[in-house]
Amino acid sequence: MKQASTTKMVAWRLAQLPFILFAVYTITFLLAWQIPGNPLEKEGRRPPQEIVEAMEAQYNINNPVAFYTDYLWKASGLSWVFGNRNGPVFNLGPSLRHENWTVNDILISQLPVSMTIGACAILLALCIGLTAGVCSAVRPGSLVDVFSLGIAVVGISVPSFVIGVVLLVVFAVWLQWFPISGWGTWRHLVLPSVALSLPFAAYVAQLTRAGMITQLRSDHIRTARAKGLPERVVVFKHALKNAFLPVLSYLGPATAAAMTGSFVVEKVFAIPGIGTHFVDAVLGKDITVLMGIVLVYSTILVLFNLFVDVLYRFFDPRPT
Repeated sequence: MKQASTTKMVAWRLAQLPFILFAVYTITFLLAWQIPGNPLEKEGRRPPQEIVEAMEAQYNINNPVAFYTDYLWKASGLSWVFGNRNGPVFNLGPSLRHENWTVNDILISQLPVSMTIGACAILLALCIGLTAGVCSAVRPGSLVDVFSLGIAVVGISVPSFVIGVVLLVVFAVWLQWFPISGWGTWRHLVLPSVALSLPFAAYVAQLTRAGMITQLRSDHIRTARAKGLPERVVVFKHALKNAFLPVLSYLGPATAAAMTGSFVVEKVFAIPGIGTHFVDAVLGKDITVLMGIVLVYSTILVLFNLFVDVLYRFFDPRPT
């Protein structure tokens, strides 16, 4: 029964995906087109007028309706399906500011960097948040609990880019334990991942603490203790399993946010990820790059939320 319900839910959510992306595409286009500037100008330099006119005609820079329909036709894969199979299935177009570089090339080369940072940040957030939440719930009101709550408030309140600057100054400039910028080794990954993970770790810690306190006061936990089960078994096998469900619900948007929210952190640590190209696309009105990145990240967000919803159904013991 639960498996059939889950399959139906997955099919329904996947059927909604094209309509969600179409709405995201339309809203992003309307906002991106209002950005001032000309993507053909590079650092204030403008090509000769005849070249500008030819490029504007080629990319429909001055025709929003033609740009909207042509880009949608290619990015959605309809162009590939109906015969134009020279390029990729989902053709996100050329970059208007980077010569001989398409949006697909940028995503293929730079997306793994941002995904790696986001994945490491979520793993760190889970390790830190679950540990702090369990320790706080086992001894509420203790020094450990007060310290964990204080750290959680700081993690939620302070933006990740501020945390990144502090980590950069302390561990890269003063102590020189890690490189200041760049990418290529595990040492380049540590500080950005920590900076990005702390806000998520704070939320995980609060959710875990609240869930664990509720579970530890429940009847089934009292029954488990009455049977003489070791405390570690009671805490980790019985209480934490049920207390983890709110955390699991939070992991969907949190993981997607970590994957997409590293833009500013990448700028702080000068990491060649998607964030750098996204910020440059906004500043330079590179509409094709801007819209391509938004569409890809919107797809990731929807799929991650769907994946977590499926996991939730397997972890939740209640019938659906």
